[in-house]
Amino acid sequence: MAGTQSEEEDDRIARCVAACKDPALGGILRTAARAALAAGSVLRDLHNKPHRITHKGSIDLVTEADVAAEQTVLAMLREAGDGIDFLAEESHSSYKKLPQSPVWIIDPLDGTTNFAHDFPFFAVSIAYAEGTVSKVGVVYAPMQDELFCACLGSGAWLNGSPMRVSGAATLQDSLLATGFPYAIAQEVEGVMAALTRLLTRCQGVRRTGAAAVDLAYLACGRTDGFWEINLKPWDTAAAMLLVSEAGGRLTTYDGEEYTPYVPEVVASNGNIHAELVGQLADFTREGKK
Repeated sequence: MAGTQSEEEDDRIARCVAACKDPALGGILRTAARAALAAGSVLRDLHNKPHRITHKGSIDLVTEADVAAEQTVLAMLREAGDGIDFLAEESHSSYKKLPQSPVWIIDPLDGTTNFAHDFPFFAVSIAYAEGTVSKVGVVYAPMQDELFCACLGSGAWLNGSPMRVSGAATLQDSLLATGFPYAIAQEVEGVMAALTRLLTRCQGVRRTGAAAVDLAYLACGRTDGFWEINLKPWDTAAAMLLVSEAGGRLTTYDGEEYTPYVPEVVASNGNIHAELVGQLADFTREGKK
């Protein structure tokens, strides 16, 4: 007899936890994954229903689902009783000072605009970080029921099975993804110049509208490279670990080390990284030099 949905979900989490070399991080991954699945269930229930939409900016939306999903995540993480601080998109006050203690970095609904328009590409993103280093990352895409997990030094998994980046060897052979900043009116010239440059040098460019999904797709080999500016820590803290633990690479546009507190990222399968950075090196986080 087939198992129930909850049993299948628990099995996915259990396989990831069992593969973690550090038992403490395995326990943290279990907590994060359970919270992500619970928040994803909230988002599924609210999808395709009328939404109460407010605006943080002209095209930067917040729905009741963002708040409900975040409340679900925070409640489950607090229930775990580990005393870890929170940096969450909808309830943060400031992150100008980098956290010195361990912290949960949470985006309860990455892809709010997609969600508000019933476009089914969005995700729950939860990272556990110490300083600027993500040690556990979970991204859950509820409409596809895809659970992406990573544990520092242990690997990355999709629905409990190991995942790896693609083997594409050159930019010309690659499928890329990108995202556009909310402040697109101020950035449009540089954004479009970078897009134009890369469109003519690869097999295609995709845009899901959710950076966590873009990076998760890179980590499991569906795309080969990704770039974006004006990102926040909750956009990438979990998914960057998926990429690195799946064998990929992340830097800034000029090839320097990437952390979630840097607002620009170039990510790839590693093979095409030098080429991709070479094409983007002329562009700053404000656009073209």
